[in-house]
Amino acid sequence: MRLPPHALNATCDVASVTSPFQAWGWLHVAQRPAQQAARGMNLFRSQRETYMSDSRSADCTIAVIKIGGSILKNTRAYACAARYVRNRYAASPDERLVVVVSAQEGVTDRLAATACQVIAQPNPSALDLLWSTGELRSVALLALHLQALGVSAAPLNIHEAGLTVADTARFAAAAPYDVRINSHRLRSVLSQHSVAVVPGFFATDAAGAVRSLGRGGSDLTAVLLAKGLNASRCELLKDVPGYFSSDPHVNPNARHLPHLTFEEALTLADNGCDLLQRQAIEVAARCDLPLVVSSLDESAPTSRVTATQEAASSSNADALSPEAVVGI
Repeated sequence: MRLPPHALNATCDVASVTSPFQAWGWLHVAQRPAQQAARGMNLFRSQRETYMSDSRSADCTIAVIKIGGSILKNTRAYACAARYVRNRYAASPDERLVVVVSAQEGVTDRLAATACQVIAQPNPSALDLLWSTGELRSVALLALHLQALGVSAAPLNIHEAGLTVADTARFAAAAPYDVRINSHRLRSVLSQHSVAVVPGFFATDAAGAVRSLGRGGSDLTAVLLAKGLNASRCELLKDVPGYFSSDPHVNPNARHLPHLTFEEALTLADNGCDLLQRQAIEVAARCDLPLVVSSLDESAPTSRVTATQEAASSSNADALSPEAVVGI
């Protein structure tokens, strides 16, 4: 069952994102010149997120890691994801991690189907609230698995994550509104814990109601939090280790693409590749935020998405042709 997401067409100005919101419309993304998305940057920023507390007085960097529903297939997958996060923390114990999680694979669709069994066109507010139970379940399960591994992990709900959309009429097809982050709660948690686990896909409005950010919105959540926290990196975990010239699930000879520009990633998205949410790529480009796309296999390669071209990516032209782009 294909479901119409709430639309979010995002731009970025430091801590705010301006976008039109459409309650039951399909996602509409305006085409923009590629040059606007391509600006020079380093892969990993040198900016450091500093916080002081009684328990942690040293300066610490913050990294954002997003774990998608394609990875969280079952209870065992949560344990694997927890081990991945544990290993990342063990490799850099002075780094604090914000882990953004999606609902378990298939849960969002099942919840929507449940709502449609009750009423043909569910109220968006009620549907958002129902959908949110999937992400909150993932937050709790991953935090419990991390705690079982001895990692100090704090589960946060949607309100505590700090993403807020301005008070705008929900049903206005093109009413602009801002998505902002209040990082106070997250910073407080990270002063006491090594890992904060937060739900993706959602923000709250000015009245405190839960509002979804469109299908694939967990990618956008991770990008917004990374920018708002001045994170050292934003890593998006998928069921494949980054971008390929074709679907590696179908074509075992698909060529891995270690680096793409934002322009190239947007081209892939326009040709049907849904590996990353298009709005997340757009926001990252406007915010000069490099993205790392990887999998739970720590020995596998990764793909980096930045504004600048690398020599290794000069051979990407053929791979980015429409014929090569299938559902990655």
